[in-house]
Amino acid sequence: MKQKFTNIAQCATASIALSSMVLSTPIYAQEQNAPDPQSLKNYVEKLVSFGTRHTLSSPDHPTRGIGAARKWAASEFQKFSNACGGCIIQEDIARKFTGPRAPDGVNVVDVLAIQKGSAGFDHVIIIAGHIDSRVTDALDSTSDAPGANDDGSGTALVIETARLLSKQKFKATIIYALLSGEEQGLWGGTLLAETAKARGWNVSAMLNNDIVGNTLGFNGSVVDDRVRVFSEGIRISESQAENLSRRGSGGEDDGPSRSLMRAIKSISAKNEALNLEVFGVRRPDRFRRGGDHLPALQAGFPAIRFTVGVENYRYQHQDLRTEDGVEYGDTVDRMDFDYLSRVTALNIATIKQLGNAPIAPTSASLAGAVSSDTTVSWTPVKDVNQYRVYYRRNDKRDWQGSRLVTGNSAKFKDMIVDDMFFGVASVSPEGHESIITFAGLPQRSR
Repeated sequence: MKQKFTNIAQCATASIALSSMVLSTPIYAQEQNAPDPQSLKNYVEKLVSFGTRHTLSSPDHPTRGIGAARKWAASEFQKFSNACGGCIIQEDIARKFTGPRAPDGVNVVDVLAIQKGSAGFDHVIIIAGHIDSRVTDALDSTSDAPGANDDGSGTALVIETARLLSKQKFKATIIYALLSGEEQGLWGGTLLAETAKARGWNVSAMLNNDIVGNTLGFNGSVVDDRVRVFSEGIRISESQAENLSRRGSGGEDDGPSRSLMRAIKSISAKNEALNLEVFGVRRPDRFRRGGDHLPALQAGFPAIRFTVGVENYRYQHQDLRTEDGVEYGDTVDRMDFDYLSRVTALNIATIKQLGNAPIAPTSASLAGAVSSDTTVSWTPVKDVNQYRVYYRRNDKRDWQGSRLVTGNSAKFKDMIVDDMFFGVASVSPEGHESIITFAGLPQRSR
């Protein structure tokens, strides 16, 4: 039996809502200014109401297509800006891209909301999701493509984060980014990364949220207490010499993006009410798949991807239909908004930590060959008076101890450099820490 639905409403009517995917009030949400599951649901339903958000759909139609969706999202950012006295500047960036999934070319538009911090663009945090959607055929720009979870969930998360964080002030400048052209070739992510480089933004972290709103997996399992965070180890942006230096120091597991993943893992562990384990996946992205953080990595920025603990492939990149009694399609009823609100809260907690912290030291190094002691040195950060030096035995993945110090070097007695790894974080007077910069070994003299 094969049944194909002709519109989103028919598919939603035919679907059975899962009992586990109801709106509820989690413990952490009792706190003031916590993410609201109902607001997130409203955002996703609004995104779905545009019918399709395919990048090649109409940029001008008032109610259907990606143009209408982008205009609505921009109006939401403007609403938040009005409420905070103009603290957010809304801006669209655009460029034409051409490729196999857009053979005639398409104008890719990213919707940005810029909340400037006291450090200006010397300390930038980007939080992103892609607003475009698709069905089975990547070139089909006319069929209904609800894109509720992929990536209405990430888009809603970014909008809700802007609503809440626009009420606060940060050292970092926060860029809320809704990207187009992801399904055509990560074009929106490419446009954003290249814009950041051209404008000289010092990006401390890029948080990409893509497929962050379901808990029922393809195999029938329900995973509502875990989120995967993908991060690269060896940096794709490194030169061969830098790569060899990292290899020589044993820092393959300690690039900036891996450090960002560890920071998120620590932040989640400290926020027990979230009930959200961070599964730190030691890959840049899912196997043979990609997302909009990859262009950021190529530009040299620390970047990670949030994705649900378990995916359901029947609800990704699918025409709305039923085949042999199995339903396909990315619709709202298949999402878990309590879970999405907790992932949103984790993003917010991460931005609060890193956005109130100084930037990380640009480099750190070790000395102590043929000695029982190790000296750690680092590039000082402007206006920073204290640092935290982390250490672990070099057969361990997670940091085992730390010391708060002043100056730009510290000596560790009876810690043999051959046996230990070290890293350095900048610390604000209030105790907010940057991500950790791995301390590499200087090149061996011959």
